[in-house]
Amino acid sequence: MEQKTKKQILQGRVVSDKMKKTIVVEVERLKTHPLYQKKYRVSKKYKVHDEKKEAQVGDLVSFIACRPFSKEKKWRLLKIHNSSANNL
Repeated sequence: MEQKTKKQILQGRVVSDKMKKTIVVEVERLKTHPLYQKKYRVSKKYKVHDEKKEAQVGDLVSFIACRPFSKEKKWRLLKIHNSSANNL
């Protein structure tokens, strides 16, 4: 019997779409300082595979972990939640 592992799904905002079939997505999260208990923001950028080049800068997107496409690209675009074209 095979066990399916649940793959990690993250959500963030597109900050760059200048590469071919790749977008850069920034994910922000809140951390709590261990001593002072103050919450602060930390962000990390991920390179995400976008086969059809659908996402644009400013879009809110979901992406999932997958097999490596390249050295740094280990994520695949799942869904575009809101487009920057709709916000204009």
